[in-house]
Amino acid sequence: MKPDLVHSLNADFESHAKSTESGIEFWLARDLQHLLDYDKWDNFAQVIAKAKTACEISGHKIADHFADVGKMIKAGKARNIKP
Repeated sequence: MKPDLVHSLNADFESHAKSTESGIEFWLARDLQHLLDYDKWDNFAQVIAKAKTACEISGHKIADHFADVGKMIKAGKARNIKP
């Protein structure tokens, strides 16, 4: 991969980082979905499920690396979605 492309992708990911009040960085899956060019949430959700499996198989706790959070949206009526 070309260095310029790597720097550009890194900047895109870093620009979408969120932080907790204590300064811990995190990313929302919905943001990563679009950065990684997944048009459909269902396709990206499958990738997340595989990543969770790989995390567990490698001896890491899924909860330490993946937080299942919801996000409230308003589009006519309020509903919860997975970020």
